[in-house]
Amino acid sequence: MVAEPAANDKPLILVDGSTYLFRAYYALPPLSTSDGRPTGAIKGVAGMLRKLIKDFPDSPIVVVFDAKGKTFREDMYPEYKANRPPMPEDLQAQIQPIHDIVRALGMPLLIQAGVEADDVIGTLARQSAAAGRSTLLSTGDKDLAQLVGEHVRLLDTTANREMDRAAVIEKHGVPPERIVDYLALMGDSVDNIPGVPKVGPKTAAKWLNQYGSLDELMARSDEVKGKIGENLRASLKQLPLSRALATIKCDLDLELGSEGLAPPKADRAALKALFQKCEFNAWLTELEGQARGRPPPEAPQRNYECITDPERLAVWAERLKAAELVAFDAETTSLNYMQADLVGFSFAVAPGEAAYIPFGHRYAGAPAQLSLGEVLAQLGPLLADPNKPKLGHNLKYDLSVLARAGIELAGIAHDSMLESYVLDSVGVRKHNMDELARRHLDLETIRYEDVAGKGAKQLRFDQVPLASAADYAAEDADVALRLHQVLWPALAETPSLVRVFEEIERPLIGVLSRMERNGIALNGGLLAEHSRELTQRIEQLQSRAWNLAGGQFNLDSPKQLQELFYGKLGLPVLKKTPKGQPSTEEFVLQDLARMGHELPAVILDYRELTKLKTTYTDKLPQQIDPDTGRVHTSYHQAVAATGRLSSQDPNLQNIPIRTAQGRRVRQAFVAPPGRRLVAADYSQIELRIMAHLSDDAGLKRAFEQNLDIHQATAAEVFGAPLEQVTDEQRRSAKAINFGLIYGMSAFGLSRQLNVSRALAQDCMDRYFARYPGVREYMEKTRQLARQQGHVETVFGRRLRLPNINARQFAQRQRAERAAINAPMQGTAADIIKRAMLHVDRWLAASGLDALMVMQVHDELVFEVNEQQAAQLIEGVRARMAAAAELAVPLVVECSAGANWDEAH
Repeated sequence: MVAEPAANDKPLILVDGSTYLFRAYYALPPLSTSDGRPTGAIKGVAGMLRKLIKDFPDSPIVVVFDAKGKTFREDMYPEYKANRPPMPEDLQAQIQPIHDIVRALGMPLLIQAGVEADDVIGTLARQSAAAGRSTLLSTGDKDLAQLVGEHVRLLDTTANREMDRAAVIEKHGVPPERIVDYLALMGDSVDNIPGVPKVGPKTAAKWLNQYGSLDELMARSDEVKGKIGENLRASLKQLPLSRALATIKCDLDLELGSEGLAPPKADRAALKALFQKCEFNAWLTELEGQARGRPPPEAPQRNYECITDPERLAVWAERLKAAELVAFDAETTSLNYMQADLVGFSFAVAPGEAAYIPFGHRYAGAPAQLSLGEVLAQLGPLLADPNKPKLGHNLKYDLSVLARAGIELAGIAHDSMLESYVLDSVGVRKHNMDELARRHLDLETIRYEDVAGKGAKQLRFDQVPLASAADYAAEDADVALRLHQVLWPALAETPSLVRVFEEIERPLIGVLSRMERNGIALNGGLLAEHSRELTQRIEQLQSRAWNLAGGQFNLDSPKQLQELFYGKLGLPVLKKTPKGQPSTEEFVLQDLARMGHELPAVILDYRELTKLKTTYTDKLPQQIDPDTGRVHTSYHQAVAATGRLSSQDPNLQNIPIRTAQGRRVRQAFVAPPGRRLVAADYSQIELRIMAHLSDDAGLKRAFEQNLDIHQATAAEVFGAPLEQVTDEQRRSAKAINFGLIYGMSAFGLSRQLNVSRALAQDCMDRYFARYPGVREYMEKTRQLARQQGHVETVFGRRLRLPNINARQFAQRQRAERAAINAPMQGTAADIIKRAMLHVDRWLAASGLDALMVMQVHDELVFEVNEQQAAQLIEGVRARMAAAAELAVPLVVECSAGANWDEAH
């Protein structure tokens, strides 16, 4: 396998492949290829191995995995690892490709039947140590700490540090030779090693330090007092077994020894084929560059500067003026854009070339800094120049905090957060800078906690010493630029995605910033009164629940509800949790309530009112800004997979509208004296989009004739004249209309309508018979999604479906439902965003005394001078209706009122 033995002065690296596997699977996003094959664990393990090769270029690396089947420990104790759940299907599918990549990287792969990976590692480590060779065990498993010695150290993958004997003692409280005793006392619930009940790390370490060893502790167990002593004495018979199970076997006969190993030498052809199959395109590009004699791309040399004098500021001002694109970031005292004070600016003009300009660090001994006025005299015109392209990461925040300080920021050309989001809104869970740098740049960034500390003692950024703050701040601008240089070329490969970015997401930054800063007035007194009433009603529901149960219990405890419903009351188990427990989630309680059981209905009411109280009536008054007297939410563009906006602090998207209690919360959102709130809401927009996408003649006709779509559907499905449709038939038709949008099955419809599955299937069959275009659209969409791995909105936004070809039926079925729904939800999201852009431009030029103050789902809310409400309604309705050209008209319902509920 290898040509030349490595010199013994380079450490031997032994990799615990099993901990790599599970760490990669649970820590990384669920990546997949375009045809749905899972690759997240493959990429994670391969990435960690590639990093090892980079960090230890002259060291041999051996990778060890657990073998299938039983080991000698099961012979000792049949219950060993009996509690471990089966390996997830999508992880199982990634094991063979991981093994293939290990071999292609040129590393020996060891899998020995009858033992565990730890035993193979232990044997190799002992051989290597006996030869006087330094050995590193790359793992996150504490069990391997027992192997640490003069020549053996742990390479802790979770903390990214090497651990010698002193480090083991520091972390666990006992030396390596006592780790087996330590593990035996604690036991292991994952491996099902018994241990002593209620004994954790602190108690185990304390005992071993006091008595010296497990044997001595057992011999003197009578000296340990209290309940814990009783537990120890009750465990004496099993402790030797626990110790034996925890002891790593170090005397195996292995085909491969620790001698004669050489650094990995990759099989480029095999790696290329594997990277192509897994669609690891960045690694593939790097590999192809190496094959042509080009070295792999190196991270740019960091050349960061902290500017505290006018001369260097002038030099950087000239550099920024000359740069084609300027990366910018503002450092502040708070994440709350309405309260944050500016502390400094950072800029980057090329990879690795960045500067931090502090002007607001205030701590004892802080060095002299330029004033904000001095900085703006040089850089203010550049920031305000719309013809000077700028980029950043989440520039909406910077725009808002600069505006609060009276500073204009114009010329936003790129935002690396939004570029990542438009490129892949599904496969990347988080679009924050740290995550994207790790993913695209193989870079661990400086975290805020690294410079400011954690918890209650965490410093504001103006309190962070400049020596630490400068690199952190400059890196923000540098990494934003480097991310852009990776993401923008990838985005540019798909013109429709470039249009989504340039025509929707980027221009929306300024609109959202203004809307957030506008805020909306809130009647805190009304909410306080509502909260008091909710408290009384919640107490009544609790008393009613206790009466029905025949005793007191915690209504918020799933465990107590399980015992009550399925043990004491004997209610039918309709669903189980992943751990096999009877479920008490909402839809289960709804089904139980429909079956005539009163207690589940009471619990549902209790949950609804408790959530309303804690989330809104109690919390909203606390979120009123002390300076403006209004609430200011934060709208997030890069969260929802479909392109919809989400809001936070407060979340305005989930305030109920169909219940009287929810509407009372909306009544607290008010217009100031002399003004009105105007709500403009798209009518049945997703059904209209379905009519457009499916091109179904019946659906289009209903919308073109401005019929009640649910009544019209009921007339078609139930064969009744339009005017004779009953309320029950309309309700069923509405459930079908919206159910199909979300890919609902006949089973789901039967539950919603509380009818038999056969009757629900019959309703769906009649629906498709009357609207054949809908069935055809749904089937074509499923097929297209399977072929290309994604679906698109009308405007070209792509929505990836990683599991559309998954082996697991449930995953594949969820992906198929998403394939049908995502184009409609995504198109609706694009339309409301386009409407916001059109309305914002019109408002700026109209001269109206009006503000756009909220966006909630398919609704925009405005605050306007009461004398101009009618004019605003006319203009908003026209521009929202013109936000898209569909095969059916867009209808916008507008009304005005003194509060949000009245205006809706």
